[in-house]
Amino acid sequence: MKVFFVATLFALLFPAIQPRAACQDQTAPSRPGATAKASAAVDLTGYWVAFVTEDWRFRMVTPRKGDYQAVPITEQARKVADAWNPAADEASGDQCKAYGAAAIMRLPARFHITWQDDNTLRVDSDSGMQTRLFHFNSLPSAPGNRTWQGYSTARWQTPASLKVATANLRSGYLRKNGVPYSENAAVTEYFDIAPLPGGGQVLLVTTIVDDPLYLQQPFIVSSQFKKEADGSKWDPTPCTAR
Repeated sequence: MKVFFVATLFALLFPAIQPRAACQDQTAPSRPGATAKASAAVDLTGYWVAFVTEDWRFRMVTPRKGDYQAVPITEQARKVADAWNPAADEASGDQCKAYGAAAIMRLPARFHITWQDDNTLRVDSDSGMQTRLFHFNSLPSAPGNRTWQGYSTARWQTPASLKVATANLRSGYLRKNGVPYSENAAVTEYFDIAPLPGGGQVLLVTTIVDDPLYLQQPFIVSSQFKKEADGSKWDPTPCTAR
């Protein structure tokens, strides 16, 4: 799978974009009775490929055991990561631990975004073959079986952004080398679109992971994706623990 790598492109192209963690939330106005699809602040649909501009060694390959750089983990999390054993994950059927909602947008993958219905946005990944559902006009679900993708509520924000909040997760990995997040983790994401010079679009996803058990403070990352013309390069592959 071809993934684009430009070390400083993001900083050059988008210097005016401020970190989402510092922005005040503002819900976009919508017509009374309008569906989420009809009142969309921005069109996120289409095929998107990971546009890796940083953290190459953490995202493009499986980091070596014990490499936790830039993740504000607790001592308890360090013990979990030090015990990382991909063979054990495979034996227990947990090879998708690095493909949960807290980490999946960091994968060198392709994503297909569509409307499942007028109030549900669907995000499919070819790597790990995962499906995320973003529910608009919905309250958080009642506690049920925890899943890799959890339960996500979404709302449009001004000027042209999507905010997604996810909970009810199974415990998983922030990085493929066993850096953990717990089932108590909460994930907040912001999806934005920016133009590319000369044409094309980049999808910007800011991910904020809060975890009282395994993180000393919120873990914040920004990932970029380039829009593709069609799904000709779509390559579904199962989860792998290695």
